[in-house]
Amino acid sequence: MPHNYENNTSISTFVEYLRIPSVQPNVIYDECVNFLKKQSDELNLEFKIYELVPKKPIVVLTWIGQDPSQPSILLNSHMDVVPVFENSWTYPPFSGHIDNDGKIYARGSQDMKCVGIQYLEAIRKLKSSGIKLKRTLHISFVPDEEIGGHDGMKKFVLTDSFKALNVGFALDEGMANPGEEFVVFNGERSIWQIHVICPGQPGHGSLLLPNNSGEKIRYIINKFMDLRDEQKKILESNPKLNIGDVTTINMTQLFGGVQSNVVPEKLTVVFDCRLAVTVDHESFENTVKQWCKEAGEGVSYEFEQKNPCVECTKTDDSNPYWVAFKSACDKMNLKLDIRIFPGGTDSRYIRRVGVPAIGFSPMNHTPVLLHDHDEYLSADIFLKGIDIYVKLIPAIANV
Repeated sequence: MPHNYENNTSISTFVEYLRIPSVQPNVIYDECVNFLKKQSDELNLEFKIYELVPKKPIVVLTWIGQDPSQPSILLNSHMDVVPVFENSWTYPPFSGHIDNDGKIYARGSQDMKCVGIQYLEAIRKLKSSGIKLKRTLHISFVPDEEIGGHDGMKKFVLTDSFKALNVGFALDEGMANPGEEFVVFNGERSIWQIHVICPGQPGHGSLLLPNNSGEKIRYIINKFMDLRDEQKKILESNPKLNIGDVTTINMTQLFGGVQSNVVPEKLTVVFDCRLAVTVDHESFENTVKQWCKEAGEGVSYEFEQKNPCVECTKTDDSNPYWVAFKSACDKMNLKLDIRIFPGGTDSRYIRRVGVPAIGFSPMNHTPVLLHDHDEYLSADIFLKGIDIYVKLIPAIANV
């Protein structure tokens, strides 16, 4: 192991966490919980487990502030990681292998075990230097974010236990960036997964029957794909825009038919839509309704998923936590790039209950490898991230 990283306790703690295979599906979280209990004891933090669904623990470590009546700060991360195709990895995906360049290879190295350990290692440094925080700090480690957070953060934010944490502001995951800037996310698009069902008259494949399911589904597909083309053009024509700034539409599934010479009585198409934060939800749904009506008799739609409209977190002077976050970053000369997150994170559930949240993973000069083979994070970037949180945490906790 080069650069003497094996003697660095922060790195060895990170590698220990990476070696726990908390991989979807059907994660067993016991090892994560035991690991976090050990960290909590070392750091002299309060330790609590909330289990809203059996075998889906939500672990919260707490550093009580000097004025616990003030709204608290939540530092969130998730314990689970996405599946791996082991044959496509250079090193075993749960080995935490460190190569000669100091790259730490493991599933979860970017998404997002790094951030969970950076929070804890920053707290270790703050405590050992005698720093006190005004506000209470809660560090949450949640399950199942990678499969939608339905048994994790989504349920947790609706409980009295969460209300009792009295959270005023939260930090959650962001994303790596190959450039100099650190990307900061203040909002997310709304996920709408829509099934459009096109019924029609069944019959023999040699006829030209009226009321045809194929004609109807073609009309629907054309409408959605035309909208996709429009959004693609908007994105391509403006270099300032990122994927999170437009509505994305993808046709993801097609169902129907019984055999090749029988006209089906029903064809179904599924679209994954991510609505830009500027889209009016009611008017978008009315458009879909209108398309179904125009497509022909009996065409209907249903939602597999329909996220509500959630207000973005303010990144201006009206949000004192943002002001503190930004000025701490300015003092460290960090360049920030504020964006809308292209996918979905647990932040959306936090924002949904009115708590401002910022997605931030301090990984610049790093290729985006979340969910990819050979996911890695450079040790230097990881260690620099700890120092960033050492400055950020007191800034936002002393607002």
